[in-house]
Parts: sequence; structure tokens; C-alpha cells
Amino acid sequence: MIIRTRLPGLSAPLPAAPVLAALVLAAAGPVLTSAQVTHGEKPKLPAPFATRSAGNGPGRIEAPAGFLPTVPKGFHVNVFAAKFQNPRLLTVAPNGDIFVADMGGNEVIILRDAQNSGGAQERLVFADGLRRPFGIAFHDDYVYIGNMTSVVRFKYDPKTSKRLGDAEKLLDLPGGGHSTRALAFTADGKHLLVAVGSASNIDTGEPEIRAAVTVCDPDGKNPRLFASGLRNPVGLTLEPVTGKPWVTVNERDELGDDLPPDYLTSIRDGGFYGWPYSYIGGNVDSRVKPQRPDLVAKAIVPDVLLGAHVAPLQFAFYNGKQFPGSYAGGAFVAEHGSWNRANRSGYQVVFVPFKNGEPAGDPVPFLTGFVPDPTQELVYGRPVGVAVAPDGSLLVSDDGIGLIYRITYAP
Repeated sequence: MIIRTRLPGLSAPLPAAPVLAALVLAAAGPVLTSAQVTHGEKPKLPAPFATRSAGNGPGRIEAPAGFLPTVPKGFHVNVFAAKFQNPRLLTVAPNGDIFVADMGGNEVIILRDAQNSGGAQERLVFADGLRRPFGIAFHDDYVYIGNMTSVVRFKYDPKTSKRLGDAEKLLDLPGGGHSTRALAFTADGKHLLVAVGSASNIDTGEPEIRAAVTVCDPDGKNPRLFASGLRNPVGLTLEPVTGKPWVTVNERDELGDDLPPDYLTSIRDGGFYGWPYSYIGGNVDSRVKPQRPDLVAKAIVPDVLLGAHVAPLQFAFYNGKQFPGSYAGGAFVAEHGSWNRANRSGYQVVFVPFKNGEPAGDPVPFLTGFVPDPTQELVYGRPVGVAVAPDGSLLVSDDGIGLIYRITYAP
């Protein structure tokens, strides 16, 4: 039997990062040389147009019966829940319920495993009739949802996750283009952050809210720009030690196979990150006219490069107790996978170690095996969402096959 779907719109304790990378490399394939921590320094990148731009999205997304992704030694994978239309972002509610944004079904679903069976035994619809929902955040007695064209919130019971009212619209957002709208509250709980991607590859003159993170009051009032020049900021969450907001960014296309890297970075209030005028700091994109050297001079080098065209989406900082200690505080990043590269890259979850709230090692593959041959059109899935469940397991949504994987550790 073949699982088919339509195309969607180490043992403990772990060794130090360089040894970890070598061990994971043997099981999971080569690490892209452009995946690295920058420490704020401008990295050496390939020249633009060193290769021709490739249009190479997956032609088929299907997996053999019984397929499970590959994980490092000591880890185990099972299917936590299945039969979604387009499962994307995952969020854990204050009471431990798992909220899933099923973008294809225009609904947010609640999953529960009350019997600790390793699979979702209960499945409820929290809200339907939404418009391409993605971001989910909890604040006071509200569930906030980022639709493609709006931010709404629902009154709910935090103890039971029961919805207590209809949608209250807080913000209108532009439609079209990149459609994900991630949400996060600031560390003090006083403001809501909203990430909106660009509508284009390199066009100038887009609305200020695009290619940026906006901040507003919890009721949607007093919105203003927080960070800009972020071509498509998809993942958005706070690093738990420092309280700083971090994002994953899908950079621009059509500069060649290995340029520019997508990235994971902290963002600062008032920070500018280059798009569309430059990338990875002050690397000017000559295609953009007119240029803005004043803005390029201010462009901030992102913290962690993830490789070109890997399409990082949601990420989660590991705050569980189940995995070995070397994973504590590190970031698991879902890479949806390339379309603008001759040979596929991404299609995996990578791990970035952190120490004291800062990146402490280069990204290494963690959940792999989705690409049987990077030169061919077939892939076995496309990771999107990542969340740490209350028991310390890691949940990963796959919108290619329409299911959620659960990763546990038991040496």
C-alpha cells in the first residue's frame, strides 16, 4: 500500500556539537556547508548566479506503507495523528492540549492523548470556517489565531480548551503572496507579535506590514513595525532564557542553487534585516531597483544560517525532560524543503544547540529520510510544525502526507 496525497498550495549523554554533527552525518546524509552560526559576522557566500535558477518542486509526495522518518540512535518515531488536509503549525495549550492549524481544512483542531498511549485518542474541532489559519497563541482567556487576512481571538476556558464565543477580529492583514501569519506574545505578556511575509520575491514598495513583524496591544490596537526586511518570517516564538523573539525566514529565490541561505535569527525592536535590498547583512541584490544603501548599511546579519532554499517553517526550543541533556534549550527547526534548487535540500528537521539563550553550535540533521533521491521528483513528506509535548516528546507535522509524527527517547 502507498500513502498518497495531493500536492499542498544519540545516546545519552550526547557528545559535543562537532562530534554530534559527525555522528548524525553518518546516519542522515551530508550537512550543508552553509548551515552555520554567524556570531553576527558577515559570512563568506557564493557569488550570485553561480548556477542557473531551478524550478524543481516535488512532483510526487507519497510514502511506502509503514514509512517512518530516520532519527539518531536512541530515538524512536511513531505516527501521533493522521488524516489531516494540510496540518501546519502546532501549539501546546496551557492545559497540555495540542492545537493544530489545519490550513487546508480552514480549522483549528485539538488533539489529546489522555491515556498516554503515544497517539491522539481524542480529536475535537476548536474553530472552523477560518481562512488559511496558521499562527496560534494563548493569552489570558483567549486563543489567538492568525488567518491569512486577519488576526482573530476566541474566548475560551483554559482548563478544558472549550471555546466560549465567536471570533473577534483584531487586525486586518493583507492577503495573497506568502500566506502564513505567525503569532507570539512578548515576554511580559503586554504585546502581540504578528509575522507577515512579502507578497513577492524582491519587489519594493510593499505595505509596511509585509516582510516584517508587527507589534500591537492584545486587543489589536496601536500596531506598529517591530522588525523589518524579513522576506518571509514564518516561525515566530520567544527564546525562553532571554525572552527575545526569534523567527525563521525564507529568503529570496532565483540567485542560484546555493544563495542565499534561509535562516533562524533573533529579532530586535527597530531592526532591519535586508530584504529586498540585500541579504545576510550587506550583500546587495543587484536586481533590486532603486537601491537603498542607507538601509543596506543597517542590515543585521542573522544568527543561524540554515542552507539555501531549505524553507524553514516552525521551530521550537526544547524545554522537555525526556531527551538527553545536550538537547536542553536547543531549537528544533522544520525545513519544508526546496523548490528553487537543482538537487533537493531541506525536507528534514534540524537541531541547533543553544547555551544560555544563544546558539552554541551549527545546525545538524535530526529527523530525516524524506528524500529517497535528491535528484528525483519523489519525496516522502514535508515537515512543517514542531512542538514539545507535555511528556517531553517532540511532535512534527507533515503537510505533504497529512499527519503528525511523535519522537521519543528511550536508549
